[in-house]
This record gives sequence, C-alpha cells and structure tokens, in this order.
Amino acid sequence: MTTELTTLQGISSMATRAMLAELARSCPLECAVDAHFESVGGVDAARRVREGEAFDVVVLAGDAIDKLIAAGSVLADSRADLVVSKTVVAVPRDSQGFDVSTEQALRQAVLEARAIGHSTGPSGTAVLGLLQRWGVLDAVRDRLVQAPPGVPVGRLLEQGQATLGFQQTSELLGLDGVRVLGELPAGCEIVTRFTAGVCTVSRRQQAARALVAYLASPRTAAIKRAHGMEPA
Repeated sequence: MTTELTTLQGISSMATRAMLAELARSCPLECAVDAHFESVGGVDAARRVREGEAFDVVVLAGDAIDKLIAAGSVLADSRADLVVSKTVVAVPRDSQGFDVSTEQALRQAVLEARAIGHSTGPSGTAVLGLLQRWGVLDAVRDRLVQAPPGVPVGRLLEQGQATLGFQQTSELLGLDGVRVLGELPAGCEIVTRFTAGVCTVSRRQQAARALVAYLASPRTAAIKRAHGMEPA
C-alpha cells in the first residue's frame, strides 16, 4: 500500500540550504511529506513570510523566528530548534593566511587584512558587533565587504574581493577556492541557532508540524553534522 504524500513548501536562509535539501529527500519515508525548500537571504525570507506568502514551514535564525511569531506569521507552539552553527574564519585557498588562534591574534588579522568579507545574516551582524567591541569598526569600515543576499562569503574569497572572511561553516563547505583557518577563538565565538516553525498561512498545518518534528528529531543528527552543524 502506497502512502499518499503531502506536498509542502518551505523557505530558509542560505546557511541551511544544503542540509535541508538532503533532509527533504528522506521526508517521504520519514514523515509522509514531499518537502521543497527555497533558500534565499535571511532578511528576504523573513519579509516574505511576514507578508503572507504561501509557505508551510520556515527555517531561520532563532531570533528571526521569534520576531515572526510576535508578528503572528508563525505558530508559536510549532517552534523547534534544529541546529547550532559556528562562524569560522577563512581566506582564499592559496593565500598565506593569518594567525587566528587567540582573540588578540584575530583582532590583529582584521587590522592587517586588505578586505574583510561578512554576510548579511546573523553571523555578519555579530561580526560587526565584535569589531565594534574591539574598537576597530571605524578603522576598517572602508575595507568591509558585505556579501549580497544569497551569496556566500566564500565566493568573495574565491574571487579576490576579500582576503579574510567570516561565515558559518555550512556555507563554506564545497568551495575549492577557500581555506578555513578555524573557528573564532575563545572569547569571541559567534554561534547561530537555527529554528523551524509552521507558517500561520499554511493550509497543511498537521503535515507541516510533522515535518518540523522530523527536522528536529535525533534521526537527523548525522546529516546535520555532515553539513558542519550540530543538532540543537
């Protein structure tokens, strides 16, 4: 007997794109759902959900989901943390690189870098906050290069537009022209928690809840780790 699948449409930020694509392939067997995720810049994704576009599930940074819940765009009791994602420091593959083993060394690397790439997402906002805390934001402002929405910082490194870049591990995997120097050192770690929720406008809320439950389940742990994230 063949189980009838419910087709669901989701939207996410770019950091979880590859992970969600792989998890979606297992959804027909795991939760009787045919899931499709569109991945765009996080700000754009939140706006489209807030404007009532026809999505069933949204996956974004936890604070963005909380704002959508407050706006009435996501069901509060459907909220589920999926993964935590660490921001790392990277350089073009063939470059000499920098010492980023301590907070002081990373601060010095930022001051020496010709161009510093960061994202439009929560990790990029946190990087700017870190530079502000260090008191160097004004000194390096002219050397900051923000990746356009939906474009990974790794592309800036590959194309020579940045010589030092900050981004979540998942968005740098598979980029041959990038070398990861390591995670941000103790004292300045940037960790993003990605969360799922069912959109208020969904007409398939029961199936959407089943999808969110599967995405948050222990059965997905290996896939999450394979994409550079840890289960929440």
